[in-house]
Amino acid sequence: MPLSPSSSVHQARAALAERLRELRLDAGITGKELAARCGWSVAKSSRIENARTPPSDVDIRAWCTACGADGQAADLVAANRQADSMYVQWKRLQRTGMKQLQEASTPLYERTRLFRVYASNVIPGFLQTPGYATALMGSIAGFRGTPDDVSEAVDARVRRSRVVYEGDHRFATLIEEHVLHHRIGDVEVMAGQLGTLLASMALPSMALGIIPAGVPREQVMWPLEQFTVFDDARVHVELVAAKVTVTAPGELDIYLRAFARLTELAVYGAEARALVVKAIDALS
Repeated sequence: MPLSPSSSVHQARAALAERLRELRLDAGITGKELAARCGWSVAKSSRIENARTPPSDVDIRAWCTACGADGQAADLVAANRQADSMYVQWKRLQRTGMKQLQEASTPLYERTRLFRVYASNVIPGFLQTPGYATALMGSIAGFRGTPDDVSEAVDARVRRSRVVYEGDHRFATLIEEHVLHHRIGDVEVMAGQLGTLLASMALPSMALGIIPAGVPREQVMWPLEQFTVFDDARVHVELVAAKVTVTAPGELDIYLRAFARLTELAVYGAEARALVVKAIDALS
């Protein structure tokens, strides 16, 4: 069964909707009466209660007031905001540019001890050279129409990447072979990036595997969206339109099992280096 990175969001919103329904039932009022007390339509009450429409903070406070449960409003608003943060459009995250996004994630990178990273489309950020990151971020800014702070964002990404070389951090990294052949930047940029990838394999903090393009995988694991597991606590999934944060234990387990299966497909050491060298040779 395919993974559904947004199902954690639906689960969180459904749980919130259920709590709101329980408040109404505990108050002994109907959906029609609740709507009248809140000054909105019965249809709106129904959509919120059935998790078809996410409520605003104002909606939640009005609901709690209508049910005589003002004391629960703050907790429910917090739960609502947490659900919203699980699925966040890149346009919203990058509305002021990309530098802030890099800096905002730095504390998470610094406190994480074990990173499990699956790269299915681009080189992972913590292994990107400035040239590669500049070309990639420039493309992203142009596509999404976000403010162009590429130079500052690249500097912030490089600073964030110091966790690879400093402190007690470990990186289990899997890269699909075709990522090595995705031309990001010119030949010189790609050669530098692939050379850095080769050098990173010798780092004590890094276990880097390459999944060969021709490896049979129908019995193991199909190619997935790019994702990063931070310790065993959360997963960041990169979609075209949004970043999804997965924290539900059941879904965390799915990603951990998927990563374990992908690991079975990867080659390491001399075999992995040979695939990177092959990609370098293909540039000329």
